[in-house]
Amino acid sequence: MSSACAEQRLVFSPGLVQLVQDEVLPQGPRVLVTGATGLLGRAVCKEFQNHDWTVSGTGLRRARPRFLRCDLTDEDAVRRLLQETKPDVLVHCAAERRPDVMERNADAAVSLNVHASTACGALLIYISTDYVFDGRNPPYGEDDCPNPLNLYGRSKLEGEREALRHCPGAVILRVPVLFGEVESVTESAVTSLWQQVQEATEERRALDHCLQRFPTDTRDVAAVCRKLAERARQDPSIRGIFHFSGKEQMTKYEMAVAMAQAFNLPSNHLVPLTEQPAGSAPRPINSQLNCSRLEQLSLSVEPRAFSVAISECLWPFTADKRWRQTVFH
Repeated sequence: MSSACAEQRLVFSPGLVQLVQDEVLPQGPRVLVTGATGLLGRAVCKEFQNHDWTVSGTGLRRARPRFLRCDLTDEDAVRRLLQETKPDVLVHCAAERRPDVMERNADAAVSLNVHASTACGALLIYISTDYVFDGRNPPYGEDDCPNPLNLYGRSKLEGEREALRHCPGAVILRVPVLFGEVESVTESAVTSLWQQVQEATEERRALDHCLQRFPTDTRDVAAVCRKLAERARQDPSIRGIFHFSGKEQMTKYEMAVAMAQAFNLPSNHLVPLTEQPAGSAPRPINSQLNCSRLEQLSLSVEPRAFSVAISECLWPFTADKRWRQTVFH
């Protein structure tokens, strides 16, 4: 039985006025996505929209007409935003994710990563990181003791704790390094490697071959967010910490070589660097996530293969400019 209602409107045409009754389908559940203009936020918005949710999104510097401009470090602004949108679910994607930037701009980044997580009143899904672990004893389960090595990891861990303190029913989703449909290749630490891949010159390009990473497609993370939201609205036991990750273990050097192979480009100018560069923020050697809790609850998705997913993300940025004409980011 349909729960649709009817709206009446007047339709004017030459010599005739008609009263027309339109069927109005009920709106789906409401989700508010913070950081909706960012890499993950865009994917989350699209995923929920494609499954009949009513989606609102926030942005700040990159806010567009269809997004709500909001400074998430302003508690009054966040409170007004929640009152206006009245979301059933809040997916908190907004964050400063670059560890080196975090170290240089500590106060502002911590404010975004921590304080914006405390808004409550809806089901909160807080996006966190594998960098809450030190990388010395992987894989890490949801109950393993965090020990972040840098300010980024510490700020996200503090954000987790604040979220759970203010919203005991919150869901924390930890994910590793992300890539997806980028607006520029520099938007992701993964796709930014494309610049070195394309520079097939006699000059060598040294890339990290020490830190083990698990590159994960934002579309897969978005699907997990939606599944968590749908289940948690029906089952209050769906709460606390969850892990999701791609399954392929790769260094930056191996990612770059895989990109070159995907586009039949040379890779002999890429050189593996087995020592971490001096002066950069410390990072875990291997922070692999154990994702069994999601899998046991049938809330996970099968991660896309890296070679296929990265090809889909990077083809608009190939040398053939004709590809760019079809980009619809």
